[in-house]
Amino acid sequence: MVRVAPIVAAAVLAAMTLAAAPTGRAADEATPDAARQRELITLLRQDCGSCHGMRLTGGLGPALTPEALKYRPAESLVATIVSGRPGTAMPPWRRFVSEAEAQWLVAQMMAGATGGR
Repeated sequence: MVRVAPIVAAAVLAAMTLAAAPTGRAADEATPDAARQRELITLLRQDCGSCHGMRLTGGLGPALTPEALKYRPAESLVATIVSGRPGTAMPPWRRFVSEAEAQWLVAQMMAGATGGR
C-alpha cells in the first residue's frame, strides 16, 4: 500500500473534482474558491517549498519571489508548473493542479501574496 501525505491526497481529490477553466472565461470565473485557494497556498508552501525553500527564496529549485519572477513570462511559469521541466528535479503537477489554478498561483507568487510565514 502506498502512503500519500494528506496535502497531496487533498490536492489530488480537489484536482479530480475541478476542471480547468475553458479558454475565454472571465478571470474571476477561473479564480478558485476560498477553500481551494487555501489548499493551493498550502501546496505551494509545503510541497513547492520542499525544493524552492520554505520561504520560497530558493533551495534545490530557484526562488519564487516577485523579484525572481519579475522578468519571467507568466505563461512559461504556468507551463512549468503543469508540465514540469524534463531533465531537472521539477516534476509535472498537472495531476494536482489545473492550468487555471496554476495561473492563479503564478499571479499570487508574482504579486508577493504567497510570502513566507
